[in-house]
Amino acid sequence: MSDKPFVVLLAAKPPAKQQNPIIIVKGGGDLGTGVAWRLHRCGFRVLVTETPQPTVIRRTVAFASAVYEGAITVDGVTARLVENEAGIRAAWDADEVPVVVDPQTEWVARLRPLAVVDAIMAKQNTGTRITDAPIVVALGPGFVAGVDCHAVVETNRGHNLGRVILEGSAEPDTGVPGEVGGESARRVLRAPVAGVFRSIRAIGDRVRAGEVVAYVDDTPVVSQLDGVLRGLLHDGLAVPAGMKVGDVDPRAVVSHCFTISDKALAIGGGVLEAILYLARRSV
Repeated sequence: MSDKPFVVLLAAKPPAKQQNPIIIVKGGGDLGTGVAWRLHRCGFRVLVTETPQPTVIRRTVAFASAVYEGAITVDGVTARLVENEAGIRAAWDADEVPVVVDPQTEWVARLRPLAVVDAIMAKQNTGTRITDAPIVVALGPGFVAGVDCHAVVETNRGHNLGRVILEGSAEPDTGVPGEVGGESARRVLRAPVAGVFRSIRAIGDRVRAGEVVAYVDDTPVVSQLDGVLRGLLHDGLAVPAGMKVGDVDPRAVVSHCFTISDKALAIGGGVLEAILYLARRSV
């Protein structure tokens, strides 16, 4: 890499903001936001790409929510929806994270970033290539380090969460939600039928087992346990039967609904390590 980004970042005098390396994060859900947030705080110019209708659940801590709301601030960092390069650079100048609707990630070819991070969390590779940037990092299962990307970061809760994998894959998807507060599958709210989602409660609300928190068309979505609504799908989205539409946290700490999770921070730290390690090896 000709710009020697690792050396630039360690310089005694910080470079001008518009000279800092660019990183594109594909997917602004809660985990992608943890990644983008950490990279932004460390001085990178971060761009988040999203779909026209993100199906993000933890909307209060997801930069993807900027697609619906225009802007969102998560743990002191503001993400803003923009449409063009002037908007992207204006957001960087304002110390913000720009978000673009770019399902095909066309901005990779336009901006030629130092790194691309696939944080879509589709459990499979939806189009990321190891040739997309000098450094390509992917989150979770569905990728092989050395084939699809240069590094994979483990996303499964447990001993290896956030670990950087330089050869091979992350742990396979079990199909079982990770345990939070002693609960796993029961904490996840799923669409009982296909239809249009509509919530009647808000993220941060305390709910009881058996309580209706939303509807899919006219069919109720019922909480299976006591806790706090940590996440809910955006109203008006069409969903298939069985799709995840919400999340109840049995720990019932309301502040957790509005701050980046321990899991997202651990994964963000892994991505930061992967980028700096791979940049240092190239110098």
